[in-house]
Amino acid sequence: MDSALRQIIDRVRDSVQRQAPVCIRGGGTKDFHGGAVLQGERLDTTALSGIVNHEPSELVATVRAGTPLAELEAALAAHGQCLPFEPPHFGPGATVGGMVAAGLSGPARASVGAVRDYVLGLELVNGRAELLRFGGQVMKNVAGYDVSRLMVGAWGTLGVLTEVSLKVLPVPPAEATLRFDANPADALRRLQAWGGQPLPLNASRWEGGPGGTGTLWVRLRGAVAAVEAACRSMGGERLDTAAAAPAWQACREQTLPWFAARAERPGLALWRLSVPAAAPMLALPAGVAAPLIEWHGALRWVQAPPEAGAALHEAAQAVGGSASLFVANQAIGTRASGHFDPVLPGTLAQIHARLQQAFDPAGIFNPGRMGPGR
Repeated sequence: MDSALRQIIDRVRDSVQRQAPVCIRGGGTKDFHGGAVLQGERLDTTALSGIVNHEPSELVATVRAGTPLAELEAALAAHGQCLPFEPPHFGPGATVGGMVAAGLSGPARASVGAVRDYVLGLELVNGRAELLRFGGQVMKNVAGYDVSRLMVGAWGTLGVLTEVSLKVLPVPPAEATLRFDANPADALRRLQAWGGQPLPLNASRWEGGPGGTGTLWVRLRGAVAAVEAACRSMGGERLDTAAAAPAWQACREQTLPWFAARAERPGLALWRLSVPAAAPMLALPAGVAAPLIEWHGALRWVQAPPEAGAALHEAAQAVGGSASLFVANQAIGTRASGHFDPVLPGTLAQIHARLQQAFDPAGIFNPGRMGPGR
């Protein structure tokens, strides 16, 4: 066991003995999101850095949690491989552990799967200062419960991630971006129709324009023949792939003009609405602009004031979805001020409480990170 890992274990043991909360933090690029201002003594994971093992032929990489995400992506790219779910960085210091803890995926998520679908195994330090390993380094692992994926999106509330094994994939041989003029209802109809066909859909986004108009972008990825055939059958304007790439990157990192415009209206917050892909346009509160739509209709980004929260929750729930505050308005402050769903159904709340009791009985890991009492 190296010194960096030993120091983490000792820190956790000392914090448990003192009943002192700790704030687990890597690059801190996602501090803006969570239930409360970050509490406790900082536990820095960036010393746990480095690629432990990468087997290109096996499509598996094992990486220490504090490894910069950009470093892993560069190493994979050198072998023509990638993390297909396109995890957002939200800053230059993003780490692999933060990627797993946050569980956030980029534009391709609806087509290729989420972060948890690519986690094969991991190592963590629990709330008893025990070093535990779950899963493995192979794609087919059926030994016991899949606890490793449980840690995805837990925001560090169940333990300190120290090492992660990930499934990776080859970069698709062909890519194309198509552009269509479409209002939101027409865009959703097109996406639903295409979703029922054998097309190499990879990502999509719709942004509104003046007078209820807008633009739909669709990215195709896959075999050369499949992409070329799809371009012919779907129509639209085909864009130069290299020229279209920066906009997809900006969508992933939320630096598109649509997101950046919120800086001019500090009273607006950024809301994330997760709904069935086939859901129609939602009845948004009066005065709220049309959303930015991703994931073939399943993800709707809305800019609205905090007081619109109840209406947004109601609109999302009416179609079988949910709404959460992703970034609070600037008048409140963006650091750790987003909120997850405020109320969990009874059964889920009980499961959540039991998991926390099992992994963190002293309640020291990132208290309040997922909301009051969570």
